[in-house]
Amino acid sequence: QVQLVESGGGLVQAGGSLTLSCVASGSAFTIDAMGWYRQTPGKQRELVASITSAGSTNYADSVEGRFTVSRDNAKNTVYLQMDNLKPEDTGVYICYMVVLTKSRVWDSWGQGTQVTVSS
Repeated sequence: QVQLVESGGGLVQAGGSLTLSCVASGSAFTIDAMGWYRQTPGKQRELVASITSAGSTNYADSVEGRFTVSRDNAKNTVYLQMDNLKPEDTGVYICYMVVLTKSRVWDSWGQGTQVTVSS
């Protein structure tokens, strides 16, 4: 009974920045890890960035140094700050959260938000 809603995608010029947000709504749950996947046309979905409940982050090599993932536990929100965007960053960005209840653990996914970077 958890839904994720992303926002912040759009069309930007190479070198620009975007900030993505993803908010979880529902009741009777807590969130463990959070992160962002990217789906690029013709390619498999890849994990772009993740953050643990303790705040430890991990990034794909292609975005290291340019993207920053963060979280606000009070708001059940994960962010992705994207700087110095490149055309190769174009894709659908999909947030995920590991949802915890007293008796279950499962992954929840957003609908995805399109990011397009032009040259």
